[in-house]
Formats: sequence, C-alpha cells, structure tokens
Amino acid sequence: MTGLSSSPRLLKGALVGVDIFNPLASVVVFQYNPSTMTRRLEARTAGTGGDASEALRLSGPPKETITLSIEIDAADQLEDANPIATTVGIYPALSALEMMLYPKTAAVIANTILSVIGSVEILPVSGPFVLFAWGTSRVLPVRISSFSITEEAYDPLLNPILAKVELSLDVLSYQDFGVLHPGHSMFLAHQIAKETMATLNVVNSAENIATGLQL
Repeated sequence: MTGLSSSPRLLKGALVGVDIFNPLASVVVFQYNPSTMTRRLEARTAGTGGDASEALRLSGPPKETITLSIEIDAADQLEDANPIATTVGIYPALSALEMMLYPKTAAVIANTILSVIGSVEILPVSGPFVLFAWGTSRVLPVRISSFSITEEAYDPLLNPILAKVELSLDVLSYQDFGVLHPGHSMFLAHQIAKETMATLNVVNSAENIATGLQL
C-alpha cells in the first residue's frame, strides 16, 4: 500500500469561457497550479475635491487585477501516446486560451454581411463570458486583459509541446454587468463570501486577544 489513496484531491485552477453555442471550446484547466499569484486591488473612491464629508465614500468594489503564470506541457501525453498530443502537441490548449480574446467567426461574418448591405448600425461583437476558477471559494468573472506565450519546445513538425503563459486578468464586478447577467450575481456572491471570511477573522482575532490577556 502506497498511502496515496488518503491524499487530498488537488483542485486545479481553470479559465472557462462560457458560450452557450459551443460550451466545451473554451475550457482551459491548468495542468499544473502555479505556485504564486499576484492580486492588486485599487479602491474606487467617490470623494473628490478635498470634501471631508466624501473622503470615505466608495463608488463600488475595488478594481482587482490578477497576474499569474501557467505552464502547459505535453510530456505526459506524449509518453502515453495521446493521439492529439502526438499529432498537434499543445496547440489545442493554446488555441482554447487564445479564443477567449477572439470574437466568434459567425458573428464577424454576420456583421460583415450587414456592412455590405448598408446597415446603419453595427454593434461590436461580444467576446465570451470568462470565469476564473481558483478553488471552491473563488470563481470570478474576469476579462483577460493580456497574456504572453513563450513556446519553449517543439516536435519534429514544429507543433509546440511546451509553453509558459503569463496571464493578466481584470476582475469584473456587478458594476460591469446588467442586473440580469449571471456575472452580476456571481460577483455579489463572491463579495458575500469575502464578508463571511472577514467575520471569521474577527472571531479568530478576538480569541487571540483574549488568550494574550490571560497570559
């Protein structure tokens, strides 16, 4: 017996592009969870002009940016003779990630037809609704602001088989969605979860203070 059966199951981070017409096309599960993640929060302050009565007012939740690096490696799949990996390497995984920044081809073609027939108003094409999943307590609507891909190894047909991806994500809050959009309620639930966590910290801090006073 190896004892591995009692090991906790490792949850993997993921980016999920929600598209009702092609729900499986934009799901990128991190092959290896990154060891670090940087989160930057910037307050949305409402007070301007030095008005003391407005100094503590907030216009909404903070602007949050998440940056992280992920690695995509075909080594295990190649060792197992996975037919996709042996044919095109990790190109499908990279393509799924990149498609989160692309408008759907069908929508582009539809807008092209509208422009050809002289339509007065053509709306910009919407991208997919992207979720960043990091454990059960953090599932956030995000916008991929940018990412860079460093391809580090190739197979004989020049298909990439190893790459590092630097991701920059802008967290979208309920201020970025209409009330009926699922992103509105998802972020609100995320904020409520944070408030619950903060309350747990108050309880823990109070217990630590009480223990210190007894000493």
